[in-house]
Amino acid sequence: MADGEEDFSSLPLTDRWVHKVWKVRKQAYEEAAQAFEKTPDEYDPAFRPFIQDPSLWKTAVADSNVAAQQDGLAALCAFLKFGGREGGVRARQHAVTPICEKGLSSTRAATKASAVEALLLFIEIDVPGPVIEEILPVLSNKQPKVVAAALNALTQIFHNYGCKTADPKPVLKILPKVFGHADKNVRAEATNLAVEFYRWLREAMKPMFWGDLKPTQQTDLEAQFEKVKAEGPAKQERLLRSQQAAKERAPAAGGGDEYGEEAEEEEEVGEVDAFDLAEPQDVISKVPKDFYDNLASSKWKERKEACEALYALVNVPRIKDGDFAEITRCLAKCMKDANIAVVTQAAQCIEMLAKGLRKGFAKYRSNVMQPIMERLKEKKVTVADALGAALDAVFLTTNLTECLEDITTFLVHKNPQVKEGTMKFLVRCLRTTRDVPSKQEIASIVECAKKLLSEGSEVLRSGGAEILGTIMKIIGERAMNPHLEGLDDIRKTKIKEFFETAEVKAKDKPKPPPPAPVARGPPPKKTLGAKKAPPGLKKAPPAAAAPPPEPSPPPAPPAAARPGPAGSKLGKPGLGGLKAPQKRTLGAPGTGAPSPRRPVAPRVPSPAFEPEYEEEEPIQTSPPPKPRIGLGRGGLAGRSLAKPATPSAPAPPASPSPTSTFSHMERAELEELRMANERLLKQLDDARHDRSKLTSEIQELKNQNAQLIEDHTRDVLSIKAKETQLVRARSDAEAAEQTNERLRRELDRLKRALNKAEALNNGVGADSPVSPSLGFRALSPTHDDAGIYRDNALPPSAGRARQSFASTLSEEKENGDGVSYPRSKMAPESRYAGSTASSGRASPARGFRRDISGGDDRDIRSNDGAGGSGTYGGYGDRSGSRAGSRAGSRLGDPPTNASGGPATSGMESWRRAAEVTSQLKARIEMMKVRAATEASIRSAQGRY
Repeated sequence: MADGEEDFSSLPLTDRWVHKVWKVRKQAYEEAAQAFEKTPDEYDPAFRPFIQDPSLWKTAVADSNVAAQQDGLAALCAFLKFGGREGGVRARQHAVTPICEKGLSSTRAATKASAVEALLLFIEIDVPGPVIEEILPVLSNKQPKVVAAALNALTQIFHNYGCKTADPKPVLKILPKVFGHADKNVRAEATNLAVEFYRWLREAMKPMFWGDLKPTQQTDLEAQFEKVKAEGPAKQERLLRSQQAAKERAPAAGGGDEYGEEAEEEEEVGEVDAFDLAEPQDVISKVPKDFYDNLASSKWKERKEACEALYALVNVPRIKDGDFAEITRCLAKCMKDANIAVVTQAAQCIEMLAKGLRKGFAKYRSNVMQPIMERLKEKKVTVADALGAALDAVFLTTNLTECLEDITTFLVHKNPQVKEGTMKFLVRCLRTTRDVPSKQEIASIVECAKKLLSEGSEVLRSGGAEILGTIMKIIGERAMNPHLEGLDDIRKTKIKEFFETAEVKAKDKPKPPPPAPVARGPPPKKTLGAKKAPPGLKKAPPAAAAPPPEPSPPPAPPAAARPGPAGSKLGKPGLGGLKAPQKRTLGAPGTGAPSPRRPVAPRVPSPAFEPEYEEEEPIQTSPPPKPRIGLGRGGLAGRSLAKPATPSAPAPPASPSPTSTFSHMERAELEELRMANERLLKQLDDARHDRSKLTSEIQELKNQNAQLIEDHTRDVLSIKAKETQLVRARSDAEAAEQTNERLRRELDRLKRALNKAEALNNGVGADSPVSPSLGFRALSPTHDDAGIYRDNALPPSAGRARQSFASTLSEEKENGDGVSYPRSKMAPESRYAGSTASSGRASPARGFRRDISGGDDRDIRSNDGAGGSGTYGGYGDRSGSRAGSRAGSRLGDPPTNASGGPATSGMESWRRAAEVTSQLKARIEMMKVRAATEASIRSAQGRY
């Protein structure tokens, strides 16, 4: 075995990966995991075989041996953790489904944990959408444990990455299906998943599936939701690789990122809106044809009913965009309706339209806003509330800039009710807007609010103070102070109170710092003076050009030629103790980068120009800033004056300003690129969402197609079964017809036999006990195969009659089905049940000869049901009388006994013949009944 292992270890890793011996595969998985952990980067050759052939992971994660499967999943986790995105994306389509079917439902805890971790890593390296798409079909698996494990994996995914990173809509659609599963474990995991969704989505998720649940399930979920409400807002626990990279880049941006993080936290705290989860519904096509006619009707009830019908259509989470211009114009006209019920219903319709269309309703704002604000004069609370809700919904579709003109117009309206309603609307707008108003907009709002402070109504005065307090909350106290000049302390106190209690979503404080360093010139100068290394690097070319200046006197003429700039910066006399030429000569070259505000470096040797050199010196470098502080704006006292300056040195300083301007342009371009990137990412997310939606629709269509195929197959099988039954019924009907035809022929034969028997009975004389045609056969009956009573004591002269009767029987046998037929129809079974049925021994002729030649004295007994009432003597008892009879006696002469008298059993024989006849008639009737029954059965089968 040891030799075999050595041979296996010599095989390539990919060959051992698919080896038939599980121990070899297990060893390959372990070796691959260790190799992945030791790789320096994602481009290591250890990853190459698995990037080239990602199907290797399918066999590893679904290994038939549980021990090998555990190591295979561990190797996959190491591959995803240390490998790059390319390998993970390629392996995803091969590994996710086997993991869900074989790994998540494993009995080993380590295997199950590795399977969940592998799914999370697949999401981490890319995005959650494709992984969730691969998991959803597993929810239709026949094994409940696989479905429950897949639901648990989905719960872990949304718990770690959240509903903002992972789209919950495809999963929310299948929740009703899993809630209706027969297995209790599946329903329990579905409950856990719904609770996890509630942590992120709150009430916004209910419209997606709540109506499809049973009342008991809704009650149980509500109890679970109450526990979640007590917890804080959900936060994303794991980040995608892209999010991790963005977080690492964030500190480089400086303090501005703190605001970004705060904004992100604020967004995380907010609840997800149902609008983002709902599917848009087409409303335009469902509007009644008589809507416009009813809305223009002279009867207020018809107008109200038209608005109610429209409200029922638009009361959906999301409305598909369309042409609502005519509808909004009609609803705007309803704002002037004399009936307040119509006004209220129309305002509710506008509110629902605005909420359902969101940004798509912004183009209709001008149609409805002014009519609604005109109607704010209504004093009834219900109408005012409906109008206010409609205005709020319309404002959410636009912004403060678009609505401000209408708002300021109606703030000075002559009607106090309109003023009050508009004032309240403006306060709500300032609280909900996320965009900080511009300075001009703030000025116009403050002016209108100050006018409200002098109104006679307390409500309007408080409203003006509330507007100013809310503005102060947005832009800050310092920026608001100039606008509060001229107000008395009482009003300022009132404004301060509203400022402290106001809650806004837009704040202006964090935004000014980022543009300040770019816009202002002096800060870069101070920054250059403070940092020694960067200026030296940036100003290297000017320093290199400075060494050639040796002539110190020439600088005087250029300085005299340009007195203008210097004259503007004079004002610090008393510095004539320093020699101007030396300062001028050494200031520019030593610094290498004069102040951006001073394009010219050397000046005329005069005390008046010394401050300029003192301003240029700080840019130079070596001494600490103390000498600069002592000299005011200059720092020459602490600088060395070793290097001379030249008039050519001032030329390079022009470069800093172009450099700083160029960097500003770069920053602007970078911001534009970032915004474009964000737009592209958003479009990509939308495309992924559309793709997932289309994929789910395709899956649903596939399921429907499979169901239709199954139904078609079932119908085909049912039709074939019916055809088989019909063929069988036809064959049975044909067999019944044949049987009926045979019975009909048999009935005809029986009728003929009965007619013959009646004819024989009618041939007997009225005064004679014995029929002349039968002769002595009636006296001594014998039962044979033909079932005919024959007389064993007939004289030889009766042979002719016997032959004719036998010939008649032979004809009947030829027309019938067998020998047994005449017996069953002509002789009663109750009398001759014990007679033999052999063909030759019981024939009439043989019996007759036996009676003549045998001469025995045995009695022939009758076998009727009474138990043998009469007996006949043997041939020996009657031999004497027969011997003495005449040779020419007729066959029909009455027989005589030994004393010469007539036979006493003649009447009894005739009585038996009558019984035979009655039995034949009864049997015929029974056969008729049977034939009728079979005919009815056949007709019933024919109808079937």
